[in-house]
Amino acid sequence: MSTSTDTSVIAARGLRKAYKNTLALDGADFSIPAGRIVGLIGPNGAGKTTALKAILGLTQFEGDLRVLGKDPRSQRDALMQDVSFIADVAVLPRWITVTQVIEFVAGVHPRFNPARCHALLQGTQLKPKMRVREMSKGMIVQLHLALVMAIDARLLVLDEPTLGLDILYRKQFYQRLLEDYFDEEKTILITTHQVEEIEHILTDVMFIQQGKVVLNASMDTLGERYVEVLVNADRLDAARALKPIDERALPFGKTVMLYDGASPDQLSGLGETRTPGLADLFVATMKGTYA
Repeated sequence: MSTSTDTSVIAARGLRKAYKNTLALDGADFSIPAGRIVGLIGPNGAGKTTALKAILGLTQFEGDLRVLGKDPRSQRDALMQDVSFIADVAVLPRWITVTQVIEFVAGVHPRFNPARCHALLQGTQLKPKMRVREMSKGMIVQLHLALVMAIDARLLVLDEPTLGLDILYRKQFYQRLLEDYFDEEKTILITTHQVEEIEHILTDVMFIQQGKVVLNASMDTLGERYVEVLVNADRLDAARALKPIDERALPFGKTVMLYDGASPDQLSGLGETRTPGLADLFVATMKGTYA
């Protein structure tokens, strides 16, 4: 990822936030260029939500943070002209209709396009006079997604956007993001626990652990840096001598070892090599966090 603050949509240096005796952010540094889909991934309590709140100007913090060139602490009103945000969809009033909520957003956000929102709702089961209390959770998420996708924002922040949805709605959600919203002028930042489901849409990934960013890389470079080896039983000692960062047993005496930065020549004689999945890489990186 770029480290230049000139072209970065988000640039953070030494981000720190303490709650009583807990450090939610502990000197976090990261930079996100425009036109990327970034996954911010970490266990509960790692600092994901606090980082998002800082980016959105919803909490005070120490350190330097620029979002679209602005300081969220002092320039939040201007910043929100260019930012959309999906968090818990339960915030919509249960009495409001589809038409009323579209009219409300049109009245408060200058970059909202009501016609585009109606177009995005075509093909869903949502009807203009339907009230939120009559909708399933999946339908509420569809409505929320259409509302934010109809805002011409440069940054879209999604905090666990598909939590509690069945797999069909989750897949539809991310597919629509790719097909109907994303382009090289926009940037999407997603937090989620469902790593496998967003892996295929991400351009970049950040792992956050105990308030620090412990991995910050493009998906393209992960395959160059990390390698998994399916080690044969007779090569275990040689494989361990190369200091894998993680090891897990498989049936039939096979062992998978994960290496960071090892040369292909060193690994070639140990067994079959492959690029690790993001979930396996996450588990390996976070070992000890859940102890």
